[in-house]
Amino acid sequence: MSATTAPHPGHSLVFTFRGQSFLPLISGALYWPSRETLIVADLHLGKFASFARAGQLLPPYDTTTTLHALERDLEVTGARAVLSLGDSFHRDESLAMLTERDVRHLESLARRVRWTWIAGNHDPKPHRLGGTCCAEIGIETLSFRHEPRAGADGHVAGHLHPAARVAMNGKATRRPCFVWDDNLMVLPAYGASTGSLNILSPAFAGLFDRASRKVMVIGRDQVYPVGANRLVNG
Repeated sequence: MSATTAPHPGHSLVFTFRGQSFLPLISGALYWPSRETLIVADLHLGKFASFARAGQLLPPYDTTTTLHALERDLEVTGARAVLSLGDSFHRDESLAMLTERDVRHLESLARRVRWTWIAGNHDPKPHRLGGTCCAEIGIETLSFRHEPRAGADGHVAGHLHPAARVAMNGKATRRPCFVWDDNLMVLPAYGASTGSLNILSPAFAGLFDRASRKVMVIGRDQVYPVGANRLVNG
């Protein structure tokens, strides 16, 4: 695997996985230039609206923020397709909980590009937004699904909301990250209201080959590679 500097806002790095080149963005999206496709995981649209219905009153701005980020990424990359790797909605019924403005915004984005919606554990049912709804899809040398699986063969997934805690100069900071080895890649959660899970936690045990594992962390204004010796628990 290799990484080379790419001329792109955010000073991201291009890397290769299973013979395909990808551009990780500081938003947490992954752009696939040869397919003109923007790949996102775990949008969790309608999360705070779901909490509000359950009695936890939170500002309902998470969906709006996520949709604006999606629109910016589509404009910057010029993507003609979106591949959403599951948990696009926080619940199957979350679409009905969105504000009218957010629904119109989402519908307009869905009309602009070819959209593939992978089913997640939070939103397994198809919806009315159009595009293709499926459990998993194969494209080129890759298979796209929601949950990563040990022993994967060219899988790209989400679900685990990966983050890395990076130690440097006596300090440590925790940031969302892209993580992959020769067979599996897991994307960070894209949604504005999502949390994260350290890639050294037990949830990631057995998924990646430590010898070939690569990590790219999302910083404040760029994405950068991190060596294994910088990763710490917590």
